[in-house]
Amino acid sequence: MFDKQLAKYSDYSIFLVRIGVGIIFLSHGIGKLLNIGPFAIGTSNFAGFLNSMGVPIAIVVAWIVTLVETFGGLAILAGFKTRLAALLVSINIGIAIILVHLKNGLNSANGGFEFVLLLFLASLAIAFKGAGKKFKLDKE
Repeated sequence: MFDKQLAKYSDYSIFLVRIGVGIIFLSHGIGKLLNIGPFAIGTSNFAGFLNSMGVPIAIVVAWIVTLVETFGGLAILAGFKTRLAALLVSINIGIAIILVHLKNGLNSANGGFEFVLLLFLASLAIAFKGAGKKFKLDKE
């Protein structure tokens, strides 16, 4: 009985995931783009971080990451070009896992990959599923 009650709302599931993923990426992107909010770092400081890790053309990479996070997060929230946006942010966070988080182990308190792994998998799920049936701009 409980399963049938919950099943009535299954069309909302991917929308709920989109809200979470979209807000997280948008807030991180805005922090880099405008140097405001809880994740304020600024693009030039982020480029410095990337450069310290040996990332080539760090300023270009920093801008690509910033734009993907900002506009990818916004697109996922709006359900606009959802599959493409989710694929781009999943590639972005997948690279971050490999370059930054993997060496720190699983525990996110130590800079590990548990939280970013969840973001990666949720982003991939959105890329595979699309915007869903509710609250979207895509015409799938």
